Amino acid sequence: MNAKITRNAAKVIQKELDKEENKELKLRVMVTHKHGDHAHYAMDLDLPGEHDDVVETDKGIALILDRREPLLDGVKVDYLFFPQEGFVVTNPSKGNHGDH
Repeated sequence: MNAKITRNAAKVIQKELDKEENKELKLRVMVTHKHGDHAHYAMDLDLPGEHDDVVETDKGIALILDRREPLLDGVKVDYLFFPQEGFVVTNPSKGNHGDH
């Protein structure tokens, strides 16, 4: 599986991972809802499970992805400051460029 984290997202995520209570955790990206080839994504800090792949990114942050969910392969995590500050998770490799 492949995944990408932008520089902005990596900075925000790393602050959470550096907290003492999160030292053992990794970032999980999951599909919360899907219809056709479109998915809605969510994130949480978690430990890998039986059906998970841990994907190292070029920003030094590992993502947990459920290998049974094809819409997670190629996922991109970004953090935008405009028009609203927050995370945006898409999967351009699957034609998903943002929630509607």
